[in-house]
Amino acid sequence: QVQLVESGGGFVQAGGSLRLSCAASGSILSINVMGWHRQAPGKQRELVASITSDGAINYADSVKGRFTISRDNAKNEMYLQMNSLKPEDTAVYYCKGSAETRRGGIPVGNDYWGRGTQVTVSS
Repeated sequence: QVQLVESGGGFVQAGGSLRLSCAASGSILSINVMGWHRQAPGKQRELVASITSDGAINYADSVKGRFTISRDNAKNEMYLQMNSLKPEDTAVYYCKGSAETRRGGIPVGNDYWGRGTQVTVSS
């Protein structure tokens, strides 16, 4: 069992900043990849940024230069620093982790999702 909990969402004016956090807990052997996804009303969920356990990072083109993803492997936490926010960034932001757990002595991998945190950017 792995649980992911997001925090840090809220209301901000265009040009402002927010910092999102994701805390993972449970019977975790490792979390190879963690990422932030977002879904705006009427749109498909999209990848915002991802980071591997060894620090490899990918960003969506729409957030490059504005958002910064990071993680603390010792704490099983991930962060998303969002600067220069735009109204089009308004969405529910979800934390995703690709984690290994052990079942009957055998390690298995699964994807886990948090419940999301709302980010609203006003113009």
